Amino acid sequence: MRLRLSILGSTGSIGRQTLEVVDAHPDRFEVVALCARSNSDLLARQAARYRPRLVVLADPTERPGEWAPKVLTGPDGLLTAATLDEADIVVIALAGQAGVRPTLAAAAAGKCIALANKESVVCAGELLMRVASENGATIRPIDSEHSALWQLLELPHRREELDHVIITASGGPFRTAPLERLETVTPAEALAHPTWRMGPKVTVDSATLMNKGLEIIEAHWLFDLPFHLIDVVIHPQSIVHALVSFRDGCTIAHAAYPDMRVPIQYALLYPERPSGVVRPLDFAALGTLEFFPPDPLRFPALELARQVGLAGSTYPTVLSASDEVAVQAFLEGRIRFTEIVPLVQHVVELHRPLCGPLTLDAILEADQWARQVTEREIARRADRR
Repeated sequence: MRLRLSILGSTGSIGRQTLEVVDAHPDRFEVVALCARSNSDLLARQAARYRPRLVVLADPTERPGEWAPKVLTGPDGLLTAATLDEADIVVIALAGQAGVRPTLAAAAAGKCIALANKESVVCAGELLMRVASENGATIRPIDSEHSALWQLLELPHRREELDHVIITASGGPFRTAPLERLETVTPAEALAHPTWRMGPKVTVDSATLMNKGLEIIEAHWLFDLPFHLIDVVIHPQSIVHALVSFRDGCTIAHAAYPDMRVPIQYALLYPERPSGVVRPLDFAALGTLEFFPPDPLRFPALELARQVGLAGSTYPTVLSASDEVAVQAFLEGRIRFTEIVPLVQHVVELHRPLCGPLTLDAILEADQWARQVTEREIARRADRR
């Protein structure tokens, strides 16, 4: 029997690579739903090829064709796809805050969720893990570092034997560039990642290391790890994705070529490990593997994210939303690369979280506030130039 997939964000980088995994194992999968935000041309081609039962175009201004037996538009269509009865696995590959509500809906429906949306865990981790536990939902991380940690932490051990965990970062394209050079970085340069094939937002976040800061918060919620046990090291080759150190002095590493299809396939076919997507590592041909501590002057986003994670409440939502706006402003040429993190930090410092338990309404309100304040700050700074 083939596994039935509902893929939210099928036209993005992770969504397209998910379909590459499907193509590598056509006898193992059936695509029952495809969803995109606005890329109607690619979505139409995907629907013609995979013939899903449901197609969703989240942008209500788009005019979809008769691509499937059921075609929906608007954000509510994403909730339908996330809770589809026929789906065995819901792949959340949506970028940004758009993934939070569908992920929570899938968790409330008790789904098996292959999760690539950082914001669902960063902003709503406390809420998501509670909803998933109450409804018997399963969360399988697609992100390479968290997939690696998931696999490592499944190895037999007692929690008290754990000393710390390490997630790796490539350091991006400016790891060794003079600090003054960062003032003139262009969007094209920031998008030229040396090892990974990713979407534009996460690629810029990789250059600032904001992505790794967000991943610290994710690891905290996904694996119930205290923040002081989660470390980051720079590993330019992106071969080792995570390490787990135990109190007896042993450290176990997860290594694979930097290809997102590896964690995608593992999440979809867990616990199986079939061949067909990426070849095994040839250690003799790898050459040198390097590891460095991150420079706090070059990568201030790391400590900012860690402090935001410790503060909790709606602070992570503000961090994530403000960063999303700031990165887009950089890609549009409205701010410099070196303004991204200071701008986000300023907005975080302005935030006053709501009292009481974390709710979806509080998350959405904080998200809207952060976006508005960040845009206002960008406009104010532009006026001063």
